[in-house]
Amino acid sequence: MDSIKDYLNKNKDRFLDELVDLLKIPSISADPAYKGDMLKAAEAVKARLLEAGCDTAEVSETPGHPVVYAEKIIDKNLPTVLVYGHYDVQPPDPLDLWDSPPFEPVIKETKIHPEGAIFARGSCDDKGQMYMHVKAMEYMTKNDELPCNVKFMIEGEEEVGSEHLDWWIKENKEKLQNDVILISDTGMISKDTPSITTGLRGLSYVEVEVTGANRDLHSGLYGGAVANPLNILSQMISQLTDENNHITIPGFYDNVENLSDEERSKMAEAPFSLEEYKEKLDIKDVHGEKGYSTLERGSIRPTLDVNGMWGGYIGEGAKTVLPSKAYAKISMRLVPNQDWKEITELFKKHFESLAPDSVRVEVKPHHGGYPYVTPINTIGYQAASKAYEETCGKTPIPQRSGGSIPIVSLFEKELDSKIILMGFGLDTDAIHSPNEHFGVWNYLKGIETIPWFYKHFTEMSKK
Repeated sequence: MDSIKDYLNKNKDRFLDELVDLLKIPSISADPAYKGDMLKAAEAVKARLLEAGCDTAEVSETPGHPVVYAEKIIDKNLPTVLVYGHYDVQPPDPLDLWDSPPFEPVIKETKIHPEGAIFARGSCDDKGQMYMHVKAMEYMTKNDELPCNVKFMIEGEEEVGSEHLDWWIKENKEKLQNDVILISDTGMISKDTPSITTGLRGLSYVEVEVTGANRDLHSGLYGGAVANPLNILSQMISQLTDENNHITIPGFYDNVENLSDEERSKMAEAPFSLEEYKEKLDIKDVHGEKGYSTLERGSIRPTLDVNGMWGGYIGEGAKTVLPSKAYAKISMRLVPNQDWKEITELFKKHFESLAPDSVRVEVKPHHGGYPYVTPINTIGYQAASKAYEETCGKTPIPQRSGGSIPIVSLFEKELDSKIILMGFGLDTDAIHSPNEHFGVWNYLKGIETIPWFYKHFTEMSKK
């Protein structure tokens, strides 16, 4: 395994060029207009997996976007690692906030990444992190360092809730059997402080529609006499939280996991500078639920956020109308013991109760996922910890993430496997935002670290 640094140095430029080619494909799963690009991205991933040494690879159809499945079985008596990732990306909007086109990748230096960072949609979430596993596989097969069996499941619907992956897993349950599932779709505290994600928040995502009159109305003739759906929607949303930023939906907190003072104290040991945090985001102060720290608000507490709101006239100049309809997209991040389906119903009931008789309200559930917490006493976690120690020289800190990977809890339920979240992104990588990027150092460090996980996991599984 000592030869991996030499292999990285010799192949660094090629590894970057291959990732750039993949990032050029606008594989936006949320927009049907990009269906052809989704298939193109899937075929590209399949081709790269075969080149990396997999014995078989296929683009497997689902009722939605396809799943890329590949494997290399060297000995059925050896452990099997299942790698999960996704090739779909978030929509790049708003385009005018990008410094360079989102699907024309550029590598440039930043304060945090003096060695360069790859700027493109999907660079960190998740094409760059997924592709680390492909290149790690290449190294292991080319240098006869692969110690166990490997399976890859790379999907195309993660950014829209993995709607059809449940069906696909159940259809392919037998061939997906494994001893551990390895995912890189999370982050690390910093380049100097490695960490392993041990928890993910769940998600409930809804769209709401408020309807007033049967057509847009003249704001002079009808203003003040007929309800304005945009005004009403704003008022309804404002009632979803109180003065302490506590969510007001009845029953919302009934099953929330409350961590002990000891657990919260351990979380607080993670290096964190509130001033640096505010400086990076260019904000004067933080905001959130009273009684919790910034780290806690972003990981162990549930949230409710408006992700988009629209209605009426938003073009150039002025048009004085009362819009007939107003809309908003709202997401709720959930913590252990909260059921996203129950939360969605609680939200629907409460939101409808806030509407005055002057409007009609419709709540449309989109997708969701369950929270997940992985124990740190498993062989998989210990192998991951040793892998970071090999390449970073430090024992990684276990850390809960504020993000969601909706399919993770299903993996454990259907495949009876523990999930290890070895992420190499940073919280400054602007995922889901304009100017998303992924550090070259982080990309290469991931490729360097992953093979050590295979080595330690295989050795520890034999004991």
